[in-house]
Order: sequence, then structure tokens, then C-alpha cells
Amino acid sequence: MKERSKFSGKLGFVLAAAGSAVGLGNIWRFPYLAAKYGGGIFLLIYLILVSTFGYAMIMSESAIGRMTRKSPVGAFQFFGKSLPLKFGGWINAIIPMLIVPYYSVIGGWVCKYLYEYAVGHVHQVASDTYFSTFIKDGWNVELFFIIFCLITLVIIFGGVQNGIEKVSKIMMPVLVLLAVIVAVYSVTRPGALAGVKYFLIPNFKNFSLMTLVTAMGQMFYSLSIAMGILITFGSYMKKEFDIESATSNVEVFDTVIAILAGLMIIPAVFAFSNGNAKALGAGPSLMFITLPKVFDSMGAVGFAGVAFFLLVLLAALTSSIALTESAVSTFEDELGWDRKKSTVLMGVIMIALGTLSSLGFGPLHFISILGMDFLDFFDFLTNSVMMPIAALSICFLVTRVIGIEKISAEIEHSSKFKRKKIYVLMMKYIAPIFIIVILISSVLNVLGIISM
Repeated sequence: MKERSKFSGKLGFVLAAAGSAVGLGNIWRFPYLAAKYGGGIFLLIYLILVSTFGYAMIMSESAIGRMTRKSPVGAFQFFGKSLPLKFGGWINAIIPMLIVPYYSVIGGWVCKYLYEYAVGHVHQVASDTYFSTFIKDGWNVELFFIIFCLITLVIIFGGVQNGIEKVSKIMMPVLVLLAVIVAVYSVTRPGALAGVKYFLIPNFKNFSLMTLVTAMGQMFYSLSIAMGILITFGSYMKKEFDIESATSNVEVFDTVIAILAGLMIIPAVFAFSNGNAKALGAGPSLMFITLPKVFDSMGAVGFAGVAFFLLVLLAALTSSIALTESAVSTFEDELGWDRKKSTVLMGVIMIALGTLSSLGFGPLHFISILGMDFLDFFDFLTNSVMMPIAALSICFLVTRVIGIEKISAEIEHSSKFKRKKIYVLMMKYIAPIFIIVILISSVLNVLGIISM
């Protein structure tokens, strides 16, 4: 049997796992939701959820991976071959295979904007029509999408220590440094202080049920829960790794980047829009339309744009690397292939499925599924449907199949398990309820029954 790859030390795992958590969702989704659902009170609830629900799920997936030394499919079937276990393993394994293709399309958009800022086209990208014109130019989008895919695949091809770990040790510190620089630049703009106060100071009058639900959903997606990633990375952990300490470090990394993202974006947009939180907009419109206008108004000769989109590119890459590695690990385990062959297969899947999303706003704009273009459909299918179901399968595996005590023994082999009471409470009772709430609210939101 081929020896399983391993991280060289705890730092490698922490930076790789933190990299998987720190992605586009932190940079654009978190500030948008924080601004829309109460600012400081949203941030407070998010932090509480990360340290309870998020903590329990990270601990569970990491422990399952280290215990079994397998990627998601093998990890679930390590405990039995029943249909529920096979289903749980495969849904956790398939999610990253579906996410990384469309995620890489957005990564390609980021590459395009970084290039434009680097060559000095500050005013051009700030125009009202630049983004819509670009994404309709299917083959131009395809070119940058393929560039992003190739960068990811080259790193994955290098393996765990020489690829993922080595790159994470470079990318993550640079990402944090850039985030600090852009955040400082943003909060020192004239009129930005109002945005800082709104984001950091909790106001309980701004609380609503949707504040809790959306904070829960953001935490869920932000930490890379139920994507097979943490099970895979856990399988690369050495037995002496302190899982609790590593999980705490991942929580800190994710939280720091989320807060810095809020400080990068909310104060700048507040200043630009004279305190109008609605100007933060959702998703692509924030990053590719509103922020370029903000950068143009700053008159920074492209500095802010280059720094910001380089930061976003690094965040996108760390997440795409983690998603792709989870899929490659599954192919290695289940098909018995080597890394080279498994990486090539994942590359083919990325290009094939990603091209549908890449051309979905241009040459393939006439095709829709449930009224959605390809990119939005894949996003809905994975984030709103499959991931909550995958998370429920993990709760079932931990509480009904493995047992809390065996998971505890695995963790306590190298850790003190300081938050064991919180872990047991979350996994047995609260986490399943939270996950069902996320699943139902996400589906109802897409159907237009509720607004999030």
C-alpha cells in the first residue's frame, strides 16, 4: 500500500486549512452580509458561531480524517459499507469537484482585473459597463479562467509538502500583509470612520432572525465545512498534531481575514456612498463594479486596485487549491491512481464544467437551469443543497456511527480537548438544528419565498 502524504508539521496544516477557509466568500460575501444585517451585531454573532458550531465541525472532520487516513469516501466507508455511509462519503467528495470549476471562473475574473490595474487601466474598469461587457466576451473570460486553473493544477501537481504546504507558507502571510495594508488604507479615507463604527460596534437594535441565519450560513461556508477538504487535510496530519490547537489557529485566521475584509470594504464604500450600506451590493457587483468605482475615486493611480485584487487572487487560489486537492485525493484513494494521473483527471473536469460557467454569460447565455445560468446553478446546488446535507451526514457519522467517545479519544491522543463540553452539545443537539435551518432558509431564498 502506498504511503499517504503528510504535512511536515502543524504549521503546514494550519496554513493550508486556513487557506481553504479564506476565500472569495470572506472577501466579498462577508462584508456584504455584515453591512446588510446589522454591522457590529452580525460580527458578534458570527464570532460566537465560529467558536462553537464552526469549532465542532472542524474538529470532527479533522479527527475523522486523521483517524481513517482516507479522503471522504474511504473515511465514511471505513466505518461500514451501508448505503447512508456510502452516500455521506460520496456527497462530501463530489462537492469540491463541482465547486472548483465555477470558482475558478471567478478566479479568472480576478486575474483579468488584476492585469487591468497592473497596466494602469484604473478608469476603464470603473466604468458602468466594463464588467458586463467583459463577462459576455466568452473567449476572453475562458482565457483567464484557464490561466487560473493552470496555476492551481501546477501547485497540486507538486504534492502535499512541496506543493500545497510550501505555497501556503508563502501565500498566507502575504495575504494577511496585503489585507492589513488595504484595510489601513481604506479606514484612513475621509468619511470612512462611520463605516468602521458601524462594522465593529454591536448595536442590538439592528438584530433580527435573519442576522442569526445569515451569520450561520456565512460561518458554515467560510470555514470550508462539509466540502471534504478538512477530512482530506486531516488525513495528512501526523498523530502527534494537536488538533484542538490547530483548529483554534484556523478559527483565528478565518476571523482575522473576515474582519480585515470588512475593514477593507465597508469603510471605503461608506465613504464613497456617504454612509449608504445598500451601496455594498451583493456578490460580483460589489467586487467588480462598486469597488473599482471606489478605487477610482481614491485617485491612487492603481495602487489600491493592484493590492486589493492581488489579495483576492491569493485568497481565491488558496481555496481552489484546497478544493482541488480534496478531489485529487479521492481519485488517488478510490481509483488507485497516482497524483499525476489524478490531477490530470481533475483538470479535465475543471475545464469541462468550468467552461459551461465561463461561457454562460456569453455564447451559452440562452441556456438556463431553474431560471439560473450555469454558474449560479452550480453555486446553488453545492452551497444551498449539497453542503448542508453533507454536514448532516458528518453529524450522523460522529454521533450515531463512530460515537462521541471514540472521536474524543482520537482528539485527546494529542490534544487537551479544552472545549469538549461545547463540542458534545453542538454535535449532539445544536449543529443538526442549525444545519437544517441553513438548508431550508437557503432553498427558500432561491425560490424567492424569503430574502437573504
